[in-house]
Amino acid sequence: MQEQEVKIPSHIAIILDGNGRWAKKRNMPRNYGHTQGSKTVEKICEDAYKIGVKYLTVYAFSTENWKRPKDEVDAIMKLLRSYLQTSKKTAKKNNMRVRILGDKTGLSEDIQKSIDELEEVSRENTGLNLQVAINYGGRDEIIRAVKALSLDIKKNTIAIDNIDEKAMENYMDTKGIPDPDLLIRTSGEKRLSNFLLWQLAYTEFYFTDVLWPDFDKKELMKAIEYYNSRVRRFGAIS
Repeated sequence: MQEQEVKIPSHIAIILDGNGRWAKKRNMPRNYGHTQGSKTVEKICEDAYKIGVKYLTVYAFSTENWKRPKDEVDAIMKLLRSYLQTSKKTAKKNNMRVRILGDKTGLSEDIQKSIDELEEVSRENTGLNLQVAINYGGRDEIIRAVKALSLDIKKNTIAIDNIDEKAMENYMDTKGIPDPDLLIRTSGEKRLSNFLLWQLAYTEFYFTDVLWPDFDKKELMKAIEYYNSRVRRFGAIS
């Protein structure tokens, strides 16, 4: 009997969870876990693109993460600065387009500048589309979208009767990016944590106990196998 061909999701979203616990298990500071987690992102980007994934969206830092201890937040911001600089080289090397989701105005000016530079230098790349959610919250995104839409209504740029899902999508951070086919969350937690609330309406969810720094191609394929086990009929699951 011939094996059924594995269908690769076009767009995978991942909630990167478990960095701190991974470090604690090794008697290391939480920041060490975040550093290892960023390395896992780079590897999964390569693996995902090689198997045919076109879009990969990762949840790196939420609007709620500012409530963490200051030293941890400062360390994450330092890591972010380094990652943004390194990504300019890796984006060019791997022909990868990088876009940042979230409220950029809530970040420091130097980080905002690095984001602008990264998005600009990778704009024409035609390989993997990587979206990194930083200072992002799903509710915050919807509120920002509604405010922008309201301003356009006030300016008569758009008529109220013309507002539909497609029109609303033009005001989201993910404008021009297809909704995820598959969401993966690591570390055993089973909640969305305010991630892509609009975009995940019809997405398949996969939860794994594996901590993010330990997530690899083998674990990615397990998630894709689960995705393939689901049968879609007329927009519903049976």
